[in-house]
Amino acid sequence: MSRDLVAGEKVLLTDSKKRRHLITLVEGGAFHSHAGILSHDDLIGHDEGVSARTTLGQRFVVLRPTLSDFVLEMPRGAQVIYPKDLGPILMLADVFPGAKVLESGIGSGALTTTLLRAVGPTGHVTGYEIREDFAKRAQLNVEAFLGPDQPLSVEVRDIYQGIDAIAIDRIVLDLPEPWQVVPHAEKALRPGGILVSYLPTIGQVGRLRESLDNSAFGMAESLEILQRTWHVEGQSVRPDHRMVAHTGFLTHARLLVPPES
Repeated sequence: MSRDLVAGEKVLLTDSKKRRHLITLVEGGAFHSHAGILSHDDLIGHDEGVSARTTLGQRFVVLRPTLSDFVLEMPRGAQVIYPKDLGPILMLADVFPGAKVLESGIGSGALTTTLLRAVGPTGHVTGYEIREDFAKRAQLNVEAFLGPDQPLSVEVRDIYQGIDAIAIDRIVLDLPEPWQVVPHAEKALRPGGILVSYLPTIGQVGRLRESLDNSAFGMAESLEILQRTWHVEGQSVRPDHRMVAHTGFLTHARLLVPPES
């Protein structure tokens, strides 16, 4: 990546009230808002982190978006998994460079993008998505952040009907009925492989855990991640009035080799 901002890349504009705008720089282009007009040419060729003023004198800070920024601001069809859960998913699934990962329920591609960055160019992510419009949106979002020619293959299909791949390292699910996938995952994962599921309700978690308990999976655990930020201004240091509480439950388990009788 060039140190200087270049035409064709995405940048995040943030104003004094922390309002954010994700734009793509275009030579001769302009960003229009209530704060005035900001010429793209005033940004191209400068370092990220620069401050730029609009025609009305309003200031924007200009930075390349982090993956977290992009997930929160990217176009979406389906609801995305938020950054507070994306990080723990990578850790619970132990996604490593070169890993072979199957994701199902790719939605808008937030998790797909996160997995691709973790597996790197030597790994591969296969995505199953039942809706073609979601599959297309996810692939566009992946390319918008990571660029073309990623180690990704997306199939429009129903994972409840089975998994074709074998010897997969990790399976990550964002589906309403992941217990239907457990028998297929037993055949598709390599021994010691990890399954991670993201679910919104504890009733779904209970049903998934029951299915895992009656399978070759072991070491199952379920948890949720809560995020509380703090207000820090001079001597005023206190928790923020709002926090990101429940978004979903994470359940992970490992495929074990049955003991010899």
